[in-house]
Amino acid sequence: MNKKTLDFLKDHQSETPSRWREEAEWRRDNWSWLQHSQKIAVKVLLQMKQKGLTQKVLAERMGCTQQYVSKILKGKENMSLDTLSKLENALGITIINDERVTPYPKMEEETATDMVAEEVLDL
Repeated sequence: MNKKTLDFLKDHQSETPSRWREEAEWRRDNWSWLQHSQKIAVKVLLQMKQKGLTQKVLAERMGCTQQYVSKILKGKENMSLDTLSKLENALGITIINDERVTPYPKMEEETATDMVAEEVLDL
């Protein structure tokens, strides 16, 4: 490089070091759940648009802050099952759809407990 180019680069370099490598490594290490988070973010954004909801209204429905909803919508939040359930309820959509899981029919608590115990013993 010539001196003029080097001087230009020195004059315009950032005072803080770049974190691109750390961020790239973080994305690589968290790729698996990040792709799910991004798909959920798109689904939530589409539903919000269809229903005319703001981040604030969604946050109120979920019982969380608008800042947390904003993090979810960026597609970089590793959400808990509780959060996913709150999103589903607040938007009236299904995020987790596993047809292999069948709910127990409504029954007395003692009967349901016996059924679960039998299934555990079968494992």
